[in-house]
Amino acid sequence: MGADGEQVGIVSIEEAREHASKAGLDLVEVAPDARPPVCKLMDYGRHRYEETRQAREAKKKQRVSQVKEVKFRPGIEDHDFAFKVRHVRRFLEDGDKVKVTMMFRGRQMSHPEVGLEVLERIVEDTRDVGKVESQPSREGRTMIMVLSPQ
Repeated sequence: MGADGEQVGIVSIEEAREHASKAGLDLVEVAPDARPPVCKLMDYGRHRYEETRQAREAKKKQRVSQVKEVKFRPGIEDHDFAFKVRHVRRFLEDGDKVKVTMMFRGRQMSHPEVGLEVLERIVEDTRDVGKVESQPSREGRTMIMVLSPQ
């Protein structure tokens, strides 16, 4: 291809180099496997600069989702509950997943339904900003549930 984008056709390497030097551009091989190989006249330094700039812009727009963890207890008081649910809501609004951990101690182990009720309250209070990704599951002394943003 020529300097202004039009196709020149099949020319010898010497002639292509001559065209490039006259235009003050570089001769860049675009498709080396084609027969005959396809070359293009361009400012290669500017081309590389544009590519890195586009890659940087794409990286800026990328959003990496994290998993934040908020821990609860079965006998949590209303104020503490509201405080922690505010954190859960903020994490979900920011686009992060939230791992809600219910921790049991001592005799609380014999009443997992109390912890399940607290987890259900959390789901109710965050229904507008998040949804349950994994249902509550019990692992030893903890019960874990994962919420994801809508």
